[in-house]
Amino acid sequence: MRFAIATMGCKVNQYDSAMIERRLAAAGMERVEFGQAADVYVVNTCTVTDRADSESLRIARRARRLNPAARVLMTGCLAQANPQALAPSAAVDRVIGLGRLDDLVRAALGEDAGGAKVAVSNLRKEKIALDSAGVTLAGRTRAFLKLQEGCDRFCAFCIVPFSRGRSRSLPPRQVLAALDELDSRGIKEVVLCGVQLGGYGRDLDPPLALVELLELIAQRSRIARLRLSSIEPDELGEPILKLMASERRFCPHFHLPLQSGADEVLSRMRRPYTTGYYRKLAWRILELMPDAALGVDLIAGLPGESAQHFARSMEFLSTLPLAYFHVFPYSVRSGTTAAKLAGKVNPGEIKRRAELMRSLGARKRRDFLGGFQGARLDVLLEDICDPRNGKLRGYSRNYIRVLVDGPAHLKNCEVEVEATDVIGDALAGTVVQPWAKSGAPARTDRQFASDRHQARTSA
Repeated sequence: MRFAIATMGCKVNQYDSAMIERRLAAAGMERVEFGQAADVYVVNTCTVTDRADSESLRIARRARRLNPAARVLMTGCLAQANPQALAPSAAVDRVIGLGRLDDLVRAALGEDAGGAKVAVSNLRKEKIALDSAGVTLAGRTRAFLKLQEGCDRFCAFCIVPFSRGRSRSLPPRQVLAALDELDSRGIKEVVLCGVQLGGYGRDLDPPLALVELLELIAQRSRIARLRLSSIEPDELGEPILKLMASERRFCPHFHLPLQSGADEVLSRMRRPYTTGYYRKLAWRILELMPDAALGVDLIAGLPGESAQHFARSMEFLSTLPLAYFHVFPYSVRSGTTAAKLAGKVNPGEIKRRAELMRSLGARKRRDFLGGFQGARLDVLLEDICDPRNGKLRGYSRNYIRVLVDGPAHLKNCEVEVEATDVIGDALAGTVVQPWAKSGAPARTDRQFASDRHQARTSA
């Protein structure tokens, strides 16, 4: 039997799809691309906006056209939060909520004959165990391990607490076992991820803070590079920063959702921090880890965001030492507080603001990359080459995409690269051969970053 998966939305959905693929392959099924004829189509849905809901149904109808006799299974956030939006569709055979992989496998194999069309648990009331396996995405050498699922924050614009359920954590013993399994497979970098990563461990008995888990991992795991996924700024405390600064295996890379640079808008969003707090945190990170990359999520055009709010937000962003932006034009998500707020912003104006934010983000990215031109970076090369130029590509510890010429046997190796040029959103460089060093040595990435931090502080 052949199956195909269409994945919508965020990196967490990509992780979930990789888990689905792993389970279906273990059941004897073969994966094909979504545009090909398959016996089973799995649509891993997103429900971040009303538009995403419509796109999920469009993809289901496309699957039905590709093979009218196939089984079309809907899972993911929309299936969990609003199964009644999917169940009536003739294109959909089963709607299976999050945390029900066994049900999904049975549906794919056709072993659920006579069962209900919808199988969804109430994740706000039930505690469903997490699957502890780590996964790698296609073409990548780094693996992802989900430590935590669900969210208890209830931001005004977000449906995730309803689609993903309450926060629940993977016990530390299972985390360490999963890391050992990844190490046995030759994995050199693991991204530790979660929906509300900073909320890790509060539901365990006894409770365990994220920093305590990270200390355990640092002591007991042999993985060479450990990276945190997105974490809320108010949940990234001084103990985590000091641990990561003192333990080189933790990559100096932080994705810290800001959402707005205007305090009034942050309040409307129900974000529990101020711009002043965020500024101090950003500079504290660079004080401890001068080469760190700081990424940010931003929403343009939340209802009630005035022109003055947006101008202050842009001014605030221009002063921060950021490496890249993820910008999201606000779009209505039914069922959220923001959908009921007054002061809707014109769609054209939302688009304009998002474009301005992206332009600023592109300038910030160029400045960040330029600060490492001439530096030496430790780069983990990926399984795949860059399709535009055939070069090997990989990522530095501080999340710079680096392109190099080199033999195929360097894939999944961490090599020292001397960065020479900025090419788009990446650095190009040369692999440093130990026997080729001569003359004055190039400065390391940390030396470059220290100089850059001192220049920023002086400015």
